Amino acid sequence: MTRPDATPATPGAGTTGDRATPGDGITPALTPPAELHRHLAEHLGGAARAWLDQALEEAAAHPGTHGPVSVWELRLAEAGRRCGPARADAARVLVLHAARADADTLARVYHQGTADERRAVLHALPHLVPGPDALPLVEDALRTNDTRLLAAAVGPYSARHLDAHAWRHAVLKCLFTGVAVDHVADLARRARGDGELARMLGDYAEERTAAGRTVPEDLHRVLALTESAPSAPSAPATPTHGTDHPHGPHGKES
Repeated sequence: MTRPDATPATPGAGTTGDRATPGDGITPALTPPAELHRHLAEHLGGAARAWLDQALEEAAAHPGTHGPVSVWELRLAEAGRRCGPARADAARVLVLHAARADADTLARVYHQGTADERRAVLHALPHLVPGPDALPLVEDALRTNDTRLLAAAVGPYSARHLDAHAWRHAVLKCLFTGVAVDHVADLARRARGDGELARMLGDYAEERTAAGRTVPEDLHRVLALTESAPSAPSAPATPTHGTDHPHGPHGKES
């Protein structure tokens, strides 16, 4: 198997990824916006809460672009300073949701934004894009070695829409870069009975063993899942963007 180049993670990024939660286990991609808003309202200080309320009102009142950059896009850049790094992702997701950002808008914010803003866009996808239209953003994130982006890229949106080939390579990318597979949404269902994923995991384990390197414990966890009897298809029932994509996260075939 020719595997993606496991270059070092982006400086400053943790090798196990970052759940980017609001400090106590709330995950923006998995938490309904109304609940996320209630949580932040309870845990932010007075000034931060007032800033968030104003940012959400602005986004709801002027969801489109006004001038080169919309007002609510500027609020995305302020979120870390206003709400603190532990709750900034959740605040950005709420602003994107209030602005009713569609796939095109999310793509613009993603490509023009910082790594923090890109991560928030990935977290917002399951709340805002019902179909596979935003898969190019996920695929872009999976080509990086920024572990925080990778951890966000393998969330529920990917679980719903990545085809089997691309999803397998996303799991392997997590193993290559040290992102905990706990970040991979719906891992048990999609890995269940997946013989091709088992083969790829076995090849990778053999490579590491032959090189005198340890095999990640997460690899054994995923391999055990593939040995379970399938009870449902491991891939989306309807082909989505990326179905004909022949290569893995770095453009190499397995």
